[in-house]
Amino acid sequence: MAINHETWAFIFGLLGNVISFMVFLAPLPTFYQIYKKKSTDGFQSLPYIVALFSSMLWIYYALVKKDASLLLITINSFGCVIETIYLAIFLIYAPSKTRLWTIKLLLMLNVFGFGAMLLSTLYLTTGSKRLSVIGWICLVLNISVFAAPLCIMKRVIKTKSVEFMPFSLSFFLTINAVMWFFYGLLLKDYYIALPNTLGFLFGIIQMVLYLIYRNAKPQGLEEPTKVQELNGHIIDVVKPNHVTKNGPVPVIETASNV
Repeated sequence: MAINHETWAFIFGLLGNVISFMVFLAPLPTFYQIYKKKSTDGFQSLPYIVALFSSMLWIYYALVKKDASLLLITINSFGCVIETIYLAIFLIYAPSKTRLWTIKLLLMLNVFGFGAMLLSTLYLTTGSKRLSVIGWICLVLNISVFAAPLCIMKRVIKTKSVEFMPFSLSFFLTINAVMWFFYGLLLKDYYIALPNTLGFLFGIIQMVLYLIYRNAKPQGLEEPTKVQELNGHIIDVVKPNHVTKNGPVPVIETASNV
């Protein structure tokens, strides 16, 4: 018996939920480290603020769309909860200046920015036009964060080092982009499908670069590097200046969403 496209969409969306769930949990080691050290030194709050904003946007989009939107709501609701927890921990242990900057950014983007978008779409648009406006906002946001891997790819080519671009991370984020691309395509929802084509493309390029430079002699990395995003999940990489008895310690920091 043939499986219809809605069933296939549900399967891809469910797999996307599973992979996105794991990506959302990826920063747990980072926050355990923050908790142990009682310090946020070397880490930034911006990835988690953007991830929370993105989750809020996709929930609003799903609620307005209504049809076949349950899987968007489930994963992004989890995203809102986990990102809020991450930010609460960050605010507890951040220095006063960083804490103030984080609170200002949260208010500006997640409260006033989202609130302005919510009110303008509720009162200035109706029906399909409202959905279209929200969809375009989500699409532009995702495209902007999907462009972030260009930074790390340039760094890899320049330094011939894949230290900050682990193959497994690129692989799973690429698979995640594939799941959400087919989910959007099968539902003919191009606001979901189109940005994930970039996620897939950049993921493939990253894996190819990894295979090219994995055995190359690195040129050396001295500066902290802020890198990649895939499928709405921003990845920050910071190389601290301190050295342990085992040598310099690179830290990978992740935050997530659909």
